[in-house]
Amino acid sequence: MTKKIFAGLVAAFIAGAFLSFVFICMIFKIDASGAANIGRLLGAMNFIESNYVEEVDRDKLFFGAISGMVKSLDDPHSVYLEPKLFNRLKFETGGSFGGIGVYMGFKENEVRVLSVIPGSPGEKVGLRAGDSILAVNSQPVSEIEPDEVALKIRGDVGTSVDLLIHRDGEEDKVYTITRDVIKVDTVAGKMLDDKLGYIRISNFSENTGADFKKILHELEEKNMKGLILDLRQNPGGLITSCVEVAREIVPAGPVVSVVGRDGEKEVYNSELQSAKYPIIVLLDQHSASASELLSGALQDTKAAIIVGEKSYGKGSVQTVVPMFRDDGLKLTTAKYYTPNGRSIDGTGIQPDVEVKADKPLIMTRDLPENSSSDVQLQKAEELLTQQINSGKILFDK
Repeated sequence: MTKKIFAGLVAAFIAGAFLSFVFICMIFKIDASGAANIGRLLGAMNFIESNYVEEVDRDKLFFGAISGMVKSLDDPHSVYLEPKLFNRLKFETGGSFGGIGVYMGFKENEVRVLSVIPGSPGEKVGLRAGDSILAVNSQPVSEIEPDEVALKIRGDVGTSVDLLIHRDGEEDKVYTITRDVIKVDTVAGKMLDDKLGYIRISNFSENTGADFKKILHELEEKNMKGLILDLRQNPGGLITSCVEVAREIVPAGPVVSVVGRDGEKEVYNSELQSAKYPIIVLLDQHSASASELLSGALQDTKAAIIVGEKSYGKGSVQTVVPMFRDDGLKLTTAKYYTPNGRSIDGTGIQPDVEVKADKPLIMTRDLPENSSSDVQLQKAEELLTQQINSGKILFDK
């Protein structure tokens, strides 16, 4: 009788587990093939736990499985954040933290410095846009997820981090950098002469839109007839700030569209009646994300000529989702499109007039340090002067 009761309990347990599994599959819309794959995953986990030469941490296996799924997407902007990294991300987005003052891009297994904030710890030790980060505290970046690289570089104010840097034409070198609170004024401008205005946006942060509007109006009061907008080494930032800027200089209509997997579209528009003066935009290979979106909107509406080099090509939206074990998932969930429906992700913005920089550009708060020999800026001044003298605002072919 006891054996029958035990057998019945086992059968009931198995039936309950099976029904629970079926219920979970129904909730998550998992078909028979998906259920079989889950069985394979659990079978592999059980075999590893039972037969690996050393004792295995089950949580570590699950973390690795999720991380492997994300890596299989082959998207440098999507990453699984284990509890330690996820908690650090929450802390940094919720309060102050220490950094070294560089913006980074992740492409083709490379971590590249897109721009260095003037006056920052990174600038003080000599980091430059275009530098490649090979290792953080002696750990090769090839062994680290892209977002983890950024999180490892940040940390408490006053602590230091070692970066192994590769720079073309020089031997690889370790830079020891002391972290500090990073404060950035993202917009600066001035008149270059009695007609040409110049505004540099270093990145798009919370106050960029208001600061741009203020400086733009100051230049307009000085009788500016044309504007050079310098977005070189601008790694992007907040899409809302990008749209705020666009609404001051992009003619009425779409500025940027955000399109998800299901095709649902969110469109940000400008209501500016018409372009007020000709604009030249300066781009380089380190211009990314929001700076590319603004450039694309100006290019599509013929409100600006793009001068310089092909931009970086980052046009996707990431969403951070908390999971069930104090971990998280940062996943690409949408892409950005210009007014003409162009996706810049992986392609970038092609300049209308291509001008290669003949020497590394060292950006200051406004004009580049070597502006007197800046061939891209000189070309922009030449083209803008021609446009002003011809009396044109919008640009034809």
